Amino acid sequence: MKYMFKKIEPKWQAKWEESKVFEAKDNSDKPKFYGLVEFPYPSGAGMHVGHIKAYSSLEVISRKRRMEGYNVLFPIGFDAFGLPTENYAVKTGTHPRIITDENIKKFSNQLKKVGFSFDWNRVIDTTDEDYYKWTQWIFLKMFEKGLVFRDRTLVNYCPHCKVVLSNEDSQGGKCDICHSEVVQKSKDVWYLRITQYADKLLEGLKDVDYPDNVKQQQVHWIGKSKGAFVNFDIDGIDEKLEIYTTRPDTLFGVTFMVIAPEHPIIDKYKDKVTNMDEITAYRNECAKKTEFERTQLVKDKTGVCIQGLEGINPVNGKKIPIYIADYVMMGYGTGAIMAVPAHDQRDYDFAKKFGIDIIEVIKGGDISKEAYTGDGEMINSDFLNGYTKKKDSIERMLEELEKKGIGKAGVQYKMKDWAFNRQRYWGEPIPLIHCPNCGVVAVPEEELPLRLPDVKDFEPGEDGQSPLAKIDSFVNCTCPKCGAAAKRETDTMPQWAGSSWYFLRYTDPHNTQALADMDKLKYWMPVDWYNGGMEHVTRHMIYSRFWHHFLYDLGVVNTPEPYAKRSIQGLILGPDGDKMSKSKGNVVDPLDIVEEYGADTLRTYVLFMGDYGAATPWSDSSVKGCKKFLDRVAGLTDILSEEPVSDELEMKIHRTIKKVSSDIESLKFNTAIASLMTLINEITAEGHIGKEDLGIFIKLLSPFAPHLCEEIWEFLGGEGLLAVAPWPVHDEGKTVSKTVEIGVQVNGKVRGTIVIPNGCEKEKAFEIAKADERIASFLEGKNLIKEIYVPNKIVNFVAK
Repeated sequence: MKYMFKKIEPKWQAKWEESKVFEAKDNSDKPKFYGLVEFPYPSGAGMHVGHIKAYSSLEVISRKRRMEGYNVLFPIGFDAFGLPTENYAVKTGTHPRIITDENIKKFSNQLKKVGFSFDWNRVIDTTDEDYYKWTQWIFLKMFEKGLVFRDRTLVNYCPHCKVVLSNEDSQGGKCDICHSEVVQKSKDVWYLRITQYADKLLEGLKDVDYPDNVKQQQVHWIGKSKGAFVNFDIDGIDEKLEIYTTRPDTLFGVTFMVIAPEHPIIDKYKDKVTNMDEITAYRNECAKKTEFERTQLVKDKTGVCIQGLEGINPVNGKKIPIYIADYVMMGYGTGAIMAVPAHDQRDYDFAKKFGIDIIEVIKGGDISKEAYTGDGEMINSDFLNGYTKKKDSIERMLEELEKKGIGKAGVQYKMKDWAFNRQRYWGEPIPLIHCPNCGVVAVPEEELPLRLPDVKDFEPGEDGQSPLAKIDSFVNCTCPKCGAAAKRETDTMPQWAGSSWYFLRYTDPHNTQALADMDKLKYWMPVDWYNGGMEHVTRHMIYSRFWHHFLYDLGVVNTPEPYAKRSIQGLILGPDGDKMSKSKGNVVDPLDIVEEYGADTLRTYVLFMGDYGAATPWSDSSVKGCKKFLDRVAGLTDILSEEPVSDELEMKIHRTIKKVSSDIESLKFNTAIASLMTLINEITAEGHIGKEDLGIFIKLLSPFAPHLCEEIWEFLGGEGLLAVAPWPVHDEGKTVSKTVEIGVQVNGKVRGTIVIPNGCEKEKAFEIAKADERIASFLEGKNLIKEIYVPNKIVNFVAK
C-alpha cells in the first residue's frame, strides 16, 4: 500500500463526521473523560503551527481514551470578542459579526483538515447571543453579591486610537496598534472583587494536579503576604499615612517615605506644599509612563521631595522626608510605603541618589556598598536589640504597635481587583443601568441577553468613550426599579469574560434555561485534563478559577475547582531558532505542510520534534523524515504473512505497547513515536508480519496518524472504525526475552559470550559454556578448581 494522503485523509474525515464517532454522550454508563484545550481566537490569518502543537496533546490522549472504552468529551469553540476584530472592522468598514463568522468558518475547516477529533456538535462562540446571555447572567450574580464595584483609576490611553489599552498592549509607553505615545488618563473603571477569593484560589491549588511551575506562578501572581499596617503621622497636620510592610521589625530603620505621585493628600494640603510646580511637572512626566514602566525594578530612580510635609516615624518620633516617586502606585496597597534603605535595595539606591540617611537595624552585610537583605541580630532598634530570629522580632514589634494603637497585623495581596471593562464595541454589553434616583441598577434577568446594537460606525468616541455611547437608542432607557429616564452602561466586558466559564458550556451547549444543566455538570465536571500555554496560567486560569469558585458558592456548579489536571506545551520556534513572526519571515503555515506531506505527517512531526513542554525549532528535513516513516508504515501491508513472528519480535511488540501507552500518559510523545520507528525497523528486518501484529502497530500509531491507520485497518478487514477499536494491552510476561546473552570468564578474564535461556539453572549454564569451542580452548588441559554463576549475568571458571 502507498501512503496516498490526498485521497485517504478527506475520505476518513468524512466518515468520522458521518458516523458521529467523536460526539460525546451525556450521562453514559461508560467512564467519562473530559479533555480540554484553550479555545482559539479566530483571526483572519487562520491557524499556525502553535495551534497544532497546543491541541495535539489532548487529541492523542482523547483518541487513546476512546479506544480504552471511555465516553470522551473533547470540544472546541471560539473566543471571538476582542480588539483585533474591531480594529479590522474600523479599517475595512466590515461588521465584526461578518468578520468573526468568516474567521470561525476558516478555522473550523483548517482544524478538520488536520483531523482533530473534536465534538463539532458542541461548538461554542463567545459572541453568540445565546452564549453571552449567560456571561452577562454571571456578571449580574456577582453584582448582586457585591463583587462588582466602580472606582476611578489611571489607565493607559492612546489619543490616536481613542482607546484604553492594557499594560500588555502599551509596553514601552507606545500603542501596539498605531505606535503613538500612550498617556495616563484618569477614568471610572468597573472592577470585580477577585481579591475576596484570593485565599480560596491559593487553597484550591492543594487539590489539583498542576505542574509545580504553574502553581508557583499562580501563587506569585496572587502574592499573599503577612505583615502589618502601620500609621505614620504627618507633622503639624491631623492626618495619617497608612503603609503596609512585611517587616515591621525594621521600623527603626525607616528614614523616609514614598507616596504615589497621584496621592490625594498632596492636593488636599497643597497650600502647605512649597514646591507644587516641581511636583506638578513630575506628575506630568509620570502620566506619560505605563504601569509596567513605572514599576520595573531595573531603572533610574526618580522622585521629588515634598517640601512642607514631613512624616513622623511612629516608633521613635523622628521626622522623616516624604517623597513622590513613579514606582509607587495608588492601585497597589495603600499608595504609600515606608523606606528602610539599609535593608531594601530599591530604597538603598533611592537614598544614595537623594542623600537620605541609611540606618542599619539588622547586623550582617556591608551597607556602605549595598543593602543587606538577609537575617541577623537586631541593632539600633531599642526594645528589639539582641533579637536574632525574624519571627520573634516581628511578633514583638506587632505587640508594641497594637499596644500603642499605631498599627496592627494584616494580610495583603499583590493581585489587584480585576479591571473589568473596555471602551469598545465588540464585547459583551455590561448589563447595568445608571438611574438618577436609584443609582446603578441591574438589567432584569428576563431581559437578558442585553444585545449589542447593530451599527455601522465602530469608531471609538471622543475621550476614550465606547462607540456605544453615541447610540441614543441603546443608551436611553428607563430604570427597571423606579421607571425614571435612565442611561445604560456603554462600556463592554473584556475578552477574558467569555473564556472564564466556557468549559462549563461545553457540557450543555444548547441549553436555553441555564448556563448548563446540573446533572450534566455532575457527570462531566471537573475537566479531567486541560492543556494550554504557559502565558495563560496566571490571568486566564486565575480568572476562570475565580468565576468557578464563585459559581460553586452560588450552588450553580458541582465542584470548587474547574480543572483537575493541567499540562503545558512549549513553543514551536522558526527554523532559525527565533520565535515565529511575520516580520521575521519564519512562520510555518500548517496547511502548507498538509498540502505537501499530509495531515498525518504534520501531526506526527509536531509531536516528534522534541520534548512537548520545551521550545523546539522547526526542521523541514525532520518533516520529510516523518513522511518517510509513514510511507514505510503503509508498506507494511506488502509483507503480510500468516507465518508467526519470532519470539524476539513478539517481545519487542509487547515492550512497544507498554512504552507507547506509558509515554502518551506522560506526554513523552517524541519517545513514543521513536519506539514505533524502532519497531518498524525490527519488523522490516524480520521480513514479515501477521494481521494481528500489524493491527497492534497501527492502533499504537493511530492517535498520531489516524487517517493512514484507519486506511490500513480497513485493508486488514478490521471491524468498525479504528478510532474506537480496543487499545492494545501488553502481556508483561512477553516483554521479557526468552534468552539472554552473558559473558564467560576464565580466571577472571572475559573469553567469550554465550546465549542461555532466561533464568537458566547453573548446571545448564556451565554445560552451555563448556560446549562453546572458544571457551573450551581456554579450559583444555587444565583442572577446574571452581565454577561460579551469577544468574543471567556471568559464568566464571577458575582453572589451573
